[in-house]
Amino acid sequence: MSNSKITLSVQGMTCGGCEKAVERALLSVRGVLSAQASRDQAQVAVEYDSVETSPAQLLQAVEKAGYKVA
Repeated sequence: MSNSKITLSVQGMTCGGCEKAVERALLSVRGVLSAQASRDQAQVAVEYDSVETSPAQLLQAVEKAGYKVA
């Protein structure tokens, strides 16, 4: 297990439900350990196992949920 952290800039989060949707999308990715979204800062902090997933897969999960990663 190799823990890594990344912060993604996310556009389109306008409410607490949006934050939860982004977090849920990321937590559904195998290898994601935690996700903390902030609509005020327009970003999400993710801790993940870099052996199991990659930043590209995290970005894809957020976009699949309907949000744009800047």
